[in-house]
Amino acid sequence: MKKVLFTLLAAGLSLTGFAQKSTWDVDAAHTSVHFTVPHLVISEAEGNFKVFNGSVESPSADFENAVIKFDIDVTSINTDNEMRDKHLKSEDFFAADKFPKANFVSKSFKKVKGNLYKLTGDLTLRGVTKTVTFDVTYNGAGKDAYGRTVAAFKMKGKINRMEYGIKWNSAVEAGAAVGEEVELTSRIELVKKG
Repeated sequence: MKKVLFTLLAAGLSLTGFAQKSTWDVDAAHTSVHFTVPHLVISEAEGNFKVFNGSVESPSADFENAVIKFDIDVTSINTDNEMRDKHLKSEDFFAADKFPKANFVSKSFKKVKGNLYKLTGDLTLRGVTKTVTFDVTYNGAGKDAYGRTVAAFKMKGKINRMEYGIKWNSAVEAGAAVGEEVELTSRIELVKKG
C-alpha cells in the first residue's frame, strides 16, 4: 500500500512539474494577421498587418486559461495598394496618427473540445474597447530547427468596424462600398521563453 501511495505521489509531483507556468513570445516571422471585408456587396477586399508583437503566459501544458496579450501597429497595414493603405490610415478609418496601435488582452481562453478553444478578450481599436470572442485551433507543439519549443494556433473571428468608430463609407449602385463586418484570421506561432 505504501508503495502504491509513493508511486501516485511521485506521478502527481511529476505532472505538477510538467504543468508549471510557462511564458511564450509571438514569433513574428511565422505569424500572420489578416483581415477581409465585403467590398461593393458582391466582392471582398483583404489585407494584413506587417508589424505586431505578443506574449502568452500559460498555467498548463494545453494552454487552457492562458493570458494572452497582442499589439498591432496599424500603420503597418498592407492591402497591396498604396493609395488605399494611405486612406485606411487616415481619419476616415484607423486615424493612425492619433491611434497607432490596436491592442488585445484576453479575459479567458477555454477549451471547447479536443484542440478547439474559445478566446475572449478586450480589443482596443481607434481608442474604443470592446469585448470580442475568437475561435482558436491549437495545432500542437514541438521543437524547431534551432531546438526551441514552439506552439502553433489558428484564430478566426469577426468584428463590426462601426462599433469602433470606423464609419466611413460611400454608396454605389450595388449598395455600400465597404461592409461593416470584418473577418479576422491569424496564424500564430509561439516560442517558449527560458
